[in-house]
Amino acid sequence: MEFLRLPATSLGLRPFCLTLADGPSRTSTNLKSITFSLPLSFHSSFSSRKFSTPSQFSPLIQFATPESQSSARVSTETAEWAIQDFYTLRKDVETTIERVKEIRASAGIRQLEEDLTVLEKKAADSSLWGDQAKAQETLISLTDVKDKIKLLTDFKTKVEDAETIVKLTEEMESIDAAFLEEAVNTIRYLNTALDQFELTQLLSGPYDKEGAVIYITAGAGGTDAQDWADMLLRMYVRWGEKQRYKTRVVEKAMGEEAGIKSATIELEGRYAYGYLSGEKGTHRIVRQSPFNAKGLRQTSFSGVEVMPLLREESVDVEIPEEDLEISFSRSGGSGGQNVNKVETAVRIVHIPTGMAVRCTEERTQLANKIKALSRLKAKLLVVAEEQRASEIKEIRGDAVKAEWGQQIRNYVFHPYKLVKDVRTGYETSNITSVMDGELEPFIKSYLKYKYSITAAAGSVR
Repeated sequence: MEFLRLPATSLGLRPFCLTLADGPSRTSTNLKSITFSLPLSFHSSFSSRKFSTPSQFSPLIQFATPESQSSARVSTETAEWAIQDFYTLRKDVETTIERVKEIRASAGIRQLEEDLTVLEKKAADSSLWGDQAKAQETLISLTDVKDKIKLLTDFKTKVEDAETIVKLTEEMESIDAAFLEEAVNTIRYLNTALDQFELTQLLSGPYDKEGAVIYITAGAGGTDAQDWADMLLRMYVRWGEKQRYKTRVVEKAMGEEAGIKSATIELEGRYAYGYLSGEKGTHRIVRQSPFNAKGLRQTSFSGVEVMPLLREESVDVEIPEEDLEISFSRSGGSGGQNVNKVETAVRIVHIPTGMAVRCTEERTQLANKIKALSRLKAKLLVVAEEQRASEIKEIRGDAVKAEWGQQIRNYVFHPYKLVKDVRTGYETSNITSVMDGELEPFIKSYLKYKYSITAAAGSVR
């Protein structure tokens, strides 16, 4: 076994060890030397060299060359660093520095600091607590401003740390692998966090910061539609878990053969409603039906409604009793001793608009009635905001119709694979990842689409 040693500084790469695996040679020629090529960024000065004597090199990088060799095993880490060399890292850091500056400027960091000073003075005023509602609003605003300033400060600190690592590496005679790995991880984290921050900047609605309630119902398509509703339920639960929201399926009505007739999901976390508001509408699937003996292609529909998850005390809406139709029924599934025995399930219909909500997860009729009423109020508030109605009585029906011609997104499994949003035009062929909860591209494209529509409407006025 002969060893060749190369200086790390001549390569500009992280030190690594490349070992050629022992094994029978496919030719009769013994390997006395090793030939290698450097990345494109080094070709001008150091493109390809051949070495045969090991004594003239420093011990920073070591190659092993057996007398008989046919293949090489290169670790995954080595392969990654062959692509992500030092100069590419330096360019990424410079790009991220500019991006952080632009985001801090567009977010108005100076104005936020002034707002923080004003809000802190209000919070310290003893007379503030004379009005509980106003005090709560002030504290929420103070927390939001503090969180935003902290996030923008963290962006600046982390990108400066990465810049320091790059400068130190340029001054060192050899490359420190741990330093470069830390810088790469920092830049990767920063780009993800900056994307998320830019997304939240598109959310300006009064309820966008709240949690969300998703209500899924099977539409036209029979058993296939019920199975499709169950697939959508799994998709949104997976998305909520990936976003680290507290995700709960609070109600689920099973189908006769497969799938579900309806389900309700609660997601607790900041901006959950803002992100998911664009999911409201009809979702259409095209596939070979697993419930058809001939395997024919089937089109099915499911409706998705999204409401903000509001606290009971924050919902300031008065609905006349004569506008409500309240019915009770027995709730199915596992639960307490009242399930399937006492009519604890509650369904409330807002007669003027036809909007309906149902609640079955609580163990008493009263608790279900309170929760159902709260959801109905939240739904009415959102629709009033969308229709720019000053009063609840001014809004019109806004029920999602899960049928042909009403879809907002198509999911095609056969004869080809494609998911396409008909509003924004965004599409992807990676349908498996979408059904596994990868909804960020669709959410981002819709928010940009909604922002452009709002901006265009404002310019017309």
